[in-house]
Amino acid sequence: MTISARLLVGALLSIPAPLVSQSTASPLAGVWVSDGYGNVFEIRDDTMRTFQVTTLSCLPSFTAKVVPAPPGALGAFRLLDAPVTFLVLRGSGPNQGRIHANGAASDMIVRRVDRKPAVCDHDAPNTPHSNFDVFATTWSEHYPFFALKGADWPAIVAANRAKVTDSTTPDQLFQIFEGMITPFHDAHTGISAEKIAQRYSGSRRTAGWVEPANRDKAFALVGAHLAGPLKPFCQGQLEFGMLGSDIGYLRIRGFGRYHPDGSFESGLTALEAALDTVFADAGHWRGFVIDVRINGGGADPYGLAIAARLTDQAYIAYSKQARNDPADPTKWTAPQISTVKPSARPGFKGPVAELIGIQSVSAAETITQALMPRKPKVIRVGEHTQGVFSDVLGRQLPNGWRFWLPNERFVTGDKTYDGPGIPADVEILSFTAEGLQSGRDAGVERAVAILRR
Repeated sequence: MTISARLLVGALLSIPAPLVSQSTASPLAGVWVSDGYGNVFEIRDDTMRTFQVTTLSCLPSFTAKVVPAPPGALGAFRLLDAPVTFLVLRGSGPNQGRIHANGAASDMIVRRVDRKPAVCDHDAPNTPHSNFDVFATTWSEHYPFFALKGADWPAIVAANRAKVTDSTTPDQLFQIFEGMITPFHDAHTGISAEKIAQRYSGSRRTAGWVEPANRDKAFALVGAHLAGPLKPFCQGQLEFGMLGSDIGYLRIRGFGRYHPDGSFESGLTALEAALDTVFADAGHWRGFVIDVRINGGGADPYGLAIAARLTDQAYIAYSKQARNDPADPTKWTAPQISTVKPSARPGFKGPVAELIGIQSVSAAETITQALMPRKPKVIRVGEHTQGVFSDVLGRQLPNGWRFWLPNERFVTGDKTYDGPGIPADVEILSFTAEGLQSGRDAGVERAVAILRR
C-alpha cells in the first residue's frame, strides 16, 4: 500500500456513513488493547479514542465517532477528520474482538482490559532525549527485520543517543533519526517533520529505478507495441489496451484512488466495473499481460479482486501476521489467511505474464504474491520487486513528528519475500537509461514472445 494509505494503524480505509446515536457503541464501552501493533482503544459513549503505546510512552492518536454498523459487525467508528471507518467484529467471547476496515487484508485482534496501561497515566515530555527514546523504543518493539537487515539495533541506539543533548536542535535530531534507518533501505520506513519542512522515505534502488521526471517516458514505451491507445479506468490508475489482436495488456499504476470519494468500497465498485469492460472480449485472447513495474501500492484486496478474474478454482494467496512481542522480533500473531475466490464476472483463465520490477511496491507485490499459486502459472518478467509487504505502522513523537515502519509479514506457503523482493522468472530490465532512449519496451517484447510460443 502507499504510505499515505497506511499511516493510521495499517491499511484501514473508508466506508462513508452518517453519525448515529450513542447507544450504538454502548456494548463496546471500555478499554481494548491489540495483539501486536501497540494500540489501545478507549470506547466511551459514541467515541473511540486511540493511543500508541510502548513500554515507556502512551501518545494519543486519532478519535472516531460511532456510525451505523453493517451486518455482522458489533459496531463501527469513523475518524473525525478523514473518511476512515473501523469495524468492530465479534471475537471468541465478550472480552475479545477484531477491528477491521475494508481495504485491509487482515483484522486486528483486540482484548478488553480493566484500564489503560499505567504508562498512559503520564505524558511523554517533549525533549530531545524523550523524542529519541520514543522513536528508538517503537522501532525496538515493532520492527521485525533487524536480523534480515544485519542490524544491531541496541548498538545503533546507543551510538546515536550519545549524540543527543538538551540543546540538540530539531534539524539535528531529524538527521540522527534519518541516519539510523537509512541503511535499512526499507521503502515502508520514513519520517515527516512538517514544522521544519523535513521528510525522509526509505527505498531500495537498482539500475531499473525510474525517477519521477522520467516516468512518463517509461510509461510511453509500451505505445510502440499497442494496437491502439490505452483506455483509462479508475481515475487513470488502470489502463487497458491490446498488444496486437490477441493479447490483452493491463497497466496498474496503483491500488488506490479509484473513485473521487476516496473510499475503498467505491473504489472496489469502480474496479469491478472496469474489469468487466477489460475482460469483455477475453474469450478471444491468446494471453494477458499485467504491468505493475511502476506501482506504489495501495489496498491489497484490490489485487485479490483482480486475481479472482484469472482463476476458476479457489486457492490461498497468502497469510498475514504481525510482530507480537516487544522483546522478541521472531514472535508473530496467528496467521490470517487471504483467499483468491473465482469471480463469476468476466475474466481470463489462459496464459498470463506479469511485468514486475524494483518499483513494484507493497500492494503491487502482494498481487504478485497472490498470483504465484495460480494455475496455469503466471510468468513473471522483469526484476526483483521492492521487497516491502507489511501495512505501514504509523506512529508519532511527543514533538508532533510522524514516522512509520513495517510490523507485519505476508507468507505464501512457508516463504516470505521481505528484503530482496519477489524474483522474476525471466530477468530483463526495461527502464534503464539506454532502455528509455531505445523507444522499445523490452519487458513487453519478452512477455509477448512468451505468450506467443
